[in-house]
Amino acid sequence: MNRDLTNYRKSYEKDFLEESILPDSPLTLFNNWFEAADKSEGVDEANAMTLTTIAEDGFPKARIVLLKHFDKNGFVFYTNYNSEKGKAMAYNNHVCISFFWPNLERQVIIKGVVSKTSEEASTTYFHSRPRGSQLGAWTSDQSKVIESREVLEEKLKELDQKYTDIVIPKPSFWGGYCIKPISFEFWQGRPNRLHDRILYSVKNANIWESFRLSP
Repeated sequence: MNRDLTNYRKSYEKDFLEESILPDSPLTLFNNWFEAADKSEGVDEANAMTLTTIAEDGFPKARIVLLKHFDKNGFVFYTNYNSEKGKAMAYNNHVCISFFWPNLERQVIIKGVVSKTSEEASTTYFHSRPRGSQLGAWTSDQSKVIESREVLEEKLKELDQKYTDIVIPKPSFWGGYCIKPISFEFWQGRPNRLHDRILYSVKNANIWESFRLSP
């Protein structure tokens, strides 16, 4: 197959990002952008983010996960500790997350150091999930090769019966991760490919420096 995409074009003209309007904290700007995306009719899941890890084979791998909480301490999501990404983060705790909201012509790239959340926080969130999602966490040996879809369906039925009238416990192999940012890069599309790129880099503690990057 040979498909030519060279004629795909879009002019970015919806907004701008200038130093005069930058807050001291990148978290403030991220929260403003997140709220705008969350309220936008053109975004289905504003909290969908691309998580990139590096495993023992040396290759980076990116996949979409869902952000469940963020504050000054970091960005939190949940997954199976034994999954491919879980093993990669155990091997190398330097990760990158990114958000792309195309209808707003905005992207945010965050580099950081990841660690597990407390067992208490993971358990509390687990029990806030729909029952089907709780059973799903037990059903899937995430990232493992399986024979067929039917294997999953059968295991789900067995677990559904097992936990019919009792509280579903949180699996020991499932829980949260928190990414502590060391840098934020905000990208706002602009005409003529002269996009606005602002980098925030942590100086010390919660003190940040900001720089404009050439597009």
